[in-house]
Order: sequence, then structure tokens, then C-alpha cells
Amino acid sequence: MAPMASEIALAFYDYLGRDEEMRAILWEVPGRVERLYQSFADWYRGLFCGKYDAGYAEKRARIGLVHAAVGVKPSFIMPAFGIVQELSLEHLRNALRSPEVFGAVEAFEKIMAIEAALMQDSYMQAMEYGYRLGAAADQALVAGARAILGKAH
Repeated sequence: MAPMASEIALAFYDYLGRDEEMRAILWEVPGRVERLYQSFADWYRGLFCGKYDAGYAEKRARIGLVHAAVGVKPSFIMPAFGIVQELSLEHLRNALRSPEVFGAVEAFEKIMAIEAALMQDSYMQAMEYGYRLGAAADQALVAGARAILGKAH
């Protein structure tokens, strides 16, 4: 699956870039998109690392907090996960023989469910923390994520 990382990164950011607000976030900082392509490829390869422990979960939760801290809403990320899933499943169906496909698809879907849950949980923690800080509803996610990330250093 690792060779698919670049192709899937292109599709992922192409999808996100269709939204005006998300496009502004992506291109707000010079060089951000280029760094994100590499980060995405690393994230994607990590999906298949085979070790899903507390360290894995912490790293993935941090990714969610970083997204929240720069203003990326869950409504942007979760549909983009669908792009990852669709292209990955298509590759699995094309690359594997019939008996191998079912187990691979099941494993991949479990990994993606874990990823989505970790992402959603980090967003919920950021939102909750932002509210506890007294941030307004439209600022709670970003404020909470930034505060949590600031405490980690």
C-alpha cells in the first residue's frame, strides 16, 4: 500500500482544496501544502505499520489536535477520509486475489475506523477544553486545541 501514498495524498488535497475555506487554510503559509503532502504520505504508510499501541494512538490524536489548532473542521476531514478509503479499497481489490481481498479489506476498514475515532476524539477533547477556557462556540475548537498542544510542550 505504501506506493499508493503519493497518489492518495494528491486526491486527498485535491478534494480538500475544492472548498474555499479549506483552500485558504492549506495555502495560508508558504510551503505548507508541500509539507502536508509528505506528512500525509508518512501518515498513510503508518496505517500499515502493524503496531497499534498507545504510542500510535497518541501520535494520531496529536495529528487531530494540530488540524483543529489551525482551524481544520471535522466536516472537512471526515469526508476526505472517504477519498482515502475509496482509493485504498480499489487498490486492494485490484492488487489481491479473491481469497486475500476479504481479510485485507476488513483489516483496512478496521484501521480506518480507529483513525476516524482517534481524530473525532481529539476534536471533542479540543472543543471541550476550549469551552472550559471560556472560548466562544465558534472559537472553542481552535482555542482548546492550541491550549492542549501548548501544555504538551
